[in-house]
Amino acid sequence: MSVNASAPPPPGARVASIDVMRGLVMMVMMLDHVRERFFLRWPVPDPLDIATIDPALFFGRFAAHFCAPIFVFLTGLSAWLYAHPAGGVRPATGFLLKRGLFLVVLEIVVINFSWSGRFPPPTIYLQVIWAIGLSMIALALLHRLPRKVLVALGLVIVCGHNLLTPISFEPGSWGYIPWTILHDRGFLVADGALKIKVSYPLLPWIGVIVLGYAAGPWYARSVLPARRRQALLTAGGVSLALLLVLRGLNIYGETLDWVPGETALLTVMSFLNVTKYPPSLAFLLITVGGGCLVLAWLEGRDNGLLRVAAVFGGAPMFYYLLHLFTLLLLQEAALALFGANYGERYEFDSYWMVWLMSALLMPLMYWPCKAFGQFKRRTTIAWVKYF
Repeated sequence: MSVNASAPPPPGARVASIDVMRGLVMMVMMLDHVRERFFLRWPVPDPLDIATIDPALFFGRFAAHFCAPIFVFLTGLSAWLYAHPAGGVRPATGFLLKRGLFLVVLEIVVINFSWSGRFPPPTIYLQVIWAIGLSMIALALLHRLPRKVLVALGLVIVCGHNLLTPISFEPGSWGYIPWTILHDRGFLVADGALKIKVSYPLLPWIGVIVLGYAAGPWYARSVLPARRRQALLTAGGVSLALLLVLRGLNIYGETLDWVPGETALLTVMSFLNVTKYPPSLAFLLITVGGGCLVLAWLEGRDNGLLRVAAVFGGAPMFYYLLHLFTLLLLQEAALALFGANYGERYEFDSYWMVWLMSALLMPLMYWPCKAFGQFKRRTTIAWVKYF
């Protein structure tokens, strides 16, 4: 099934491709989170060690690399759509501030509990939801800037932050805490009963959300789908071409150079082995650039899988919490039934079991997400919209 690519969407229609794209990356995210629950015995450093890692695990982890950047980019894009509804413009500062603060609190209080099963957890990890929340707060302060300024600012951050890699601060020095939050992954509090660790340094994600917001006009109702597709293809194509030059020649944008391997597979793995914490320029060119190409491909497409993805993408925070708490309960159930077989955890023996569990969990997520999505669209309860 396809739609007319030459006609703009009718007033009030959702942009289906955004929900579909968000849902697709959330389905991939399930794979990585099942791994974190049931297959932690094989470490995944950043970047990965391709000399020792199983190729299946490498490519599963590589697929998961697309989740955070595309979700942050779409958050910025969705913020533009909120600020520019059909027939007018509405203020977005309060919307972004409230949702950003909500996400930060949710990360600290609820999501950390979903991972540890303890409250308070021994370590509070400030991860992707924290990064999205603070990025939304930053966007609340920046979004009124002219679009050209936003594009320039986003590109300077995304393309230039690798130049900051040599800068570092020792724990206890004046710059350690702000620099850890902005650019260097590490502990804010390393000792004591409650530790706090920044897992997602913030600065590059601000660049991504700003570029997402600047891309919002491509989804204006006056823009024909064919024109939007061309803009997305151009953005994705330029990103991947730049990647081939910078990464291909080991010029800039990644801390770890790629090298030819003993086999073609190892060579490909070396080239794709990019840094996530913080996301290098190469990482973002692959993921955001590739995401733009997928968004272009999704224009006018419709099938059963994409409709399932749209259900997940229409209730993103509900899905996120549902799958995390489901995995927590499954780990606890496995411990009760089979006992611990790896430290204090129950873990799978093989990585294919991660794929199997991920596939089995998807249908269980579908109906609750569909029901919640329908409830969210018809309810007048304000806080429900945050999910």
